[in-house]
Amino acid sequence: MSHATRVPPPPDPVRFLAFSGSLRAQSLNTRLAHLTAKVIREHGGTVDAATMADFDGPSYNQEAEAKGGLPPGPAEFCRRLEANDAFVIAAPEYNASMSGVLKNAIDWASRHRPQPFNGRHALLLSASPSMVGGNRGAWALRVPFEHLGARVYPDMFSLAQAHDAFDAEGQLANADIRVRLERTITGFMDLVDAAKHYPCAKKAWVEFLGEQPNPLIDRVE
Repeated sequence: MSHATRVPPPPDPVRFLAFSGSLRAQSLNTRLAHLTAKVIREHGGTVDAATMADFDGPSYNQEAEAKGGLPPGPAEFCRRLEANDAFVIAAPEYNASMSGVLKNAIDWASRHRPQPFNGRHALLLSASPSMVGGNRGAWALRVPFEHLGARVYPDMFSLAQAHDAFDAEGQLANADIRVRLERTITGFMDLVDAAKHYPCAKKAWVEFLGEQPNPLIDRVE
């Protein structure tokens, strides 16, 4: 008597929240975020495409928080972070640092419990007309995220002279830069997939950062 081979169920898809850190609909970073979401989908990821307007809120005020909790925008930010395995931000550079609207959303969301950035993987991108492509803003953004426990991917992507970088279809016109962006994104996707489906990889990542796994929040075994 033959027995049918039991086929294991396919692994859960890896889910990515992708958005721009700019409120302006036609910003260069919004265009980069749209392109990133497209690349993730093409490589088998599930994308929750958002806008900064979805997460915007009033300036953080502890008294306002005590009276009413999180405003709708930051509360939505927390909900979408918790619904995804990782997040990707294309962040503008303002005065050699991050944008105020993005920092404000991070400050509000950090008050939520459980804190939604902790243990979540992050990829930081930037685009700017400048020759450094907003890279200083992306570096500044690593500080609050790493402080809050996010696993910020070591490689970042900064698109210099971004006002001339996109073609009419929204793709990057330069083939070498297009390949570099795709490799950065797929490398990040591979890491998130490994952390989700192979816990030993997450354990190695946590220890690489010089931390000891916290059994309350890090399911690393």
